[in-house]
Amino acid sequence: MRVPRIALTVGDPAGIGPEIVAKAAADAAVRAVCEPVVFAPPAIEGMRVGEVSASAGQAAYDTLIRAVDAAKRGEVDAIATAPINKLAFAQAGLHWKGHTDLLAHLCGVERVAMMFHSPHLKVVLATVHVPLSAVPALITRDNIEGILALTAKWLPRFGVKAPRIAVAGLNPHAGEAGLLGTEDDEVLAPSVAAARARGIDAHGPFPADTVFVRASRGEFDCVVACYHDQGLIPVKLLAFGEAVNVTLGLPIIRTSVDHGTAFDIAGKGVADAGSMIAAVKLAALMAGATETSG
Repeated sequence: MRVPRIALTVGDPAGIGPEIVAKAAADAAVRAVCEPVVFAPPAIEGMRVGEVSASAGQAAYDTLIRAVDAAKRGEVDAIATAPINKLAFAQAGLHWKGHTDLLAHLCGVERVAMMFHSPHLKVVLATVHVPLSAVPALITRDNIEGILALTAKWLPRFGVKAPRIAVAGLNPHAGEAGLLGTEDDEVLAPSVAAARARGIDAHGPFPADTVFVRASRGEFDCVVACYHDQGLIPVKLLAFGEAVNVTLGLPIIRTSVDHGTAFDIAGKGVADAGSMIAAVKLAALMAGATETSG
């Protein structure tokens, strides 16, 4: 029986990506479930390991393009990405803020979502790399209802057959009946009600200071968080180094690590490849499930 072929992209070559990809590709547990195919750029003249540069940002972009093209052609079954550097992208003149929005553009998809998958907690982000001041304007019914529908559609691919989805409140105490903000009552609650009317087992909004505890104890299968740090702090507290970033909504499978380029330790041989290994294994599991269902 053929094992899935998984593309491993090194991300920013000045960071720890090349090291963790090499470690993951050689890992016995990885090779037992897939055939890793490493995508890396050629040597870059003048690039210094551990330093942000336009040349490294461009190389990371070009490498991802090759991997996505390979996935579209069916040459690989999924992509697992090492981290890119947003500043390096900007210096290279690339306006994307990360893999997620770039992959949506490359695949021609309007609605995608960033999910963090771990044995302890699964979180989907309603907004991602935007300033905190911009978040309330992005918490709309269209956005939240779309995220809930996408989450409900994709969770069965991770073995959650009848997903129970909680929504974290935007404001303290989920707005306290409007006393601490109106978005929870005026946007989040109606969005949850609309999702339930469509057969989605959605709940909330609940105060964010307790909903992640409830989910980690098994009451919910996933939490939709309103903004980046609201969702990622609990995930990384419970599962840093083993959580996997998954892009929901793409026509291809893409997973990634739960950390950044770590320029401070790049090139020193001490980077922990745990999250990269977990990302490749989850990509292989998803690819195998897709192949079986197809």
